[in-house]
Amino acid sequence: MTLDPVHFDGIARLAGRIDHGADERDRRAFAETVWAEFLDPLRYDGRTVLEPVDEQARRVVDCEGVALRDREFPTEHGLDAGTINPTTFKNGLVIDIAQAAMSATPSDLDLHRSRTTVMTVHSNDETMTVDESWGKFDEGYSRSRAVKIPPLPRFAEGVVHALALYLAESKHARDHAETVSDLLVLDGPLYPRGLLRWADQHPDLADFLLEDPRPTTVLENYVRLVEDFVERDVPLVGFVKNPATRVLTRSLKSKRDVDISVPWSDDSALFTRLLERGEYVDDVDGERWERDTAGLTYTNWFRSRGGVDGPLSAEGDALGVDRHLEHEAYEVTFFVVYDPRDDLLYRIEAPYAFTKDSETRERLTLQLLQDVAIAHGPPTIVGKADELARISNAEKASLRETLEDRFDTAQDRTYDDHRWSEEPF
Repeated sequence: MTLDPVHFDGIARLAGRIDHGADERDRRAFAETVWAEFLDPLRYDGRTVLEPVDEQARRVVDCEGVALRDREFPTEHGLDAGTINPTTFKNGLVIDIAQAAMSATPSDLDLHRSRTTVMTVHSNDETMTVDESWGKFDEGYSRSRAVKIPPLPRFAEGVVHALALYLAESKHARDHAETVSDLLVLDGPLYPRGLLRWADQHPDLADFLLEDPRPTTVLENYVRLVEDFVERDVPLVGFVKNPATRVLTRSLKSKRDVDISVPWSDDSALFTRLLERGEYVDDVDGERWERDTAGLTYTNWFRSRGGVDGPLSAEGDALGVDRHLEHEAYEVTFFVVYDPRDDLLYRIEAPYAFTKDSETRERLTLQLLQDVAIAHGPPTIVGKADELARISNAEKASLRETLEDRFDTAQDRTYDDHRWSEEPF
């Protein structure tokens, strides 16, 4: 049933009860103040958490012009992992399955065929056992492994999901690193952000990170991946489609010596205000903002040492993982690009080992701007990896049914599963 017009109007009128604070002009002005006065460097709890790698600047590039320029990196590889999402069964098992795949441009059919598959399993029954050795399938093109998660009932679903996803992705990346000759683009952040966030969420998860070797092994895969690419002088970047960091906004809110009210929910909202170009024009209802959609706008590169980027900073402990390079080489650096055609912001991350060099930094910037301009969104190589790794809804349902047969049990369904299911059960 749809809303009757009278009900729709009644709900819409509720907006009249809300005073949303400062108007849009004031918020844009405050964003300019933040840019001019707080980012070079940004400090939090006495530490520098954000600072420019080079000169702080905002730039614009014509979409058509950057799309037509010569490629900075002749070939590209992309990497992604997809999962079936955590599934709970009536026998107490909580399972997720992830598969990782790598794409290449030009295409490499043998590489595209290869998969790394990981099944993570949680149970409160301590007599449950898992053979955790790696195995091969598909005539040796692909590898698979099952991993047992220790009892963590409150966080079972989140843990099985994160470990399946990041273990599959990092293992696949390391196994195929030698095939990348010019540039690797990860679909997502440079390091396993979901895993690194655990330490801040709850003491149980923090203890799990310290006591169990599995999360450390996953992070070590990413650290070794960076070292391998630095040794071969082949850059890698992470392309974050939905950046949701709060290092900047949280640091601004903590400043007791400055009377400021931070209106943005996360850093992306602030950067969007800083990079959106346009002007106020007269309209029948008064002034309105008209966005300029002619070019991509972007920032300089920043070094990030706050929030979940802290453990891999020069001062961080990397969760105990040994680092063979100078610690600052692993630091997360990033720039953000705003695409006004869709009103979307993307964050591109890379290790400081690459971006400290001005020429490499410029080449990476131009390559990713060109990718976004051409694809009208995330780079085509990322979409290609996503397509290879994705497990469709029909395949997820079929895999769950197979697991029900293998374990002689049934999925622990809820009413919402029944309500939103495409097919009755």
